[in-house]
Amino acid sequence: MPVVSEWAMDWTRLLVLDLSPGEAYAHECGESEWIVLPLAGACEVRCAEPSPTPPLPETGGTTPGPPPRDSAPDPAPQTPAGLKMPYGQSSPDAGQNPAPPAFEERGPGQRPGSGPQVFLLRGRRGVFDGPTDFAYLPRDGHAEVMSREGGRFALVGARCERRLPARYGPADGVPVELRGSGQCSRQVNNFGAAGVFDCDRLIAVEVLTPGGNWSSYPPHKHDEHHPGTESRLEEIYYFEIAPHGDTPGLGYQRVSPSPAGKTDILTEVRTGDAVLIPDGWHGPSIAAPGHDMYYLNVMAGPGETREWLIRDHPDHGWIRSTWTEDDIDPRLPFHRDRAEDPA
Repeated sequence: MPVVSEWAMDWTRLLVLDLSPGEAYAHECGESEWIVLPLAGACEVRCAEPSPTPPLPETGGTTPGPPPRDSAPDPAPQTPAGLKMPYGQSSPDAGQNPAPPAFEERGPGQRPGSGPQVFLLRGRRGVFDGPTDFAYLPRDGHAEVMSREGGRFALVGARCERRLPARYGPADGVPVELRGSGQCSRQVNNFGAAGVFDCDRLIAVEVLTPGGNWSSYPPHKHDEHHPGTESRLEEIYYFEIAPHGDTPGLGYQRVSPSPAGKTDILTEVRTGDAVLIPDGWHGPSIAAPGHDMYYLNVMAGPGETREWLIRDHPDHGWIRSTWTEDDIDPRLPFHRDRAEDPA
């Protein structure tokens, strides 16, 4: 039976969908903004944006809006409601939230529209085959993810206030950064980084680490608000590890306590695992020799400004000064021939 894996904290959300051929997943965005990111395979994303909130009757009241940016989160994090079904069939609760009868098709080079839309995502064969295109879904929207050939798809989300338009993100617009050097070399696909793609609170990137290397290093944190030097952001790490033949891959993740928190983790990670980091110094992420490591970072927090500002661990930050002495690992970047897209 198909699987929906789900993780959530106060600000961040992550779902990973495994869809069989022709299967669809109905998704309510709720109070969060989302990005649909193909991990393996191609898909269609149908999105119906909400109508503007009608004004209240003239009784002296005001139209309710989203909570202020510094408000405390709900006691229980919002959990998106979703249902998988064969494509073309309706959800059992479709009568409560009927899908719009028409969709406006969108794809590479298309501008966002205000009506219901369909984003055709070419996707990729797997996470080590280069950046992928993606689709942005606004808060309070209604969406459906369908894959004709089947595949695995991540929905990364963040609780937010502003309602931005649904949009398509092309793969060739994703900045690829090679960070570190030597055994600290890694690749960062900045598809949802601050300053790259407009969101209200969500920050999301992909990190790829060749086998035997360390990434997320030196250990760093972003669990306190210090203007200009550190952002307050919680973070989810979702992992996929390349196998060696029939041998599944593995790696390790460390999180150590910081002045602002007590999170203390040293864990083995395999494909499909996630590590939730509300606070603490996080790193290294260690790729076992012979097993390339991928992780998807999902970040959000209560700050007024959407920015990724980190503070290095004082015992280990010196390692950055050595990166000019070594070359980037020649196994980077991970990429693909665009002619070999799955679509």
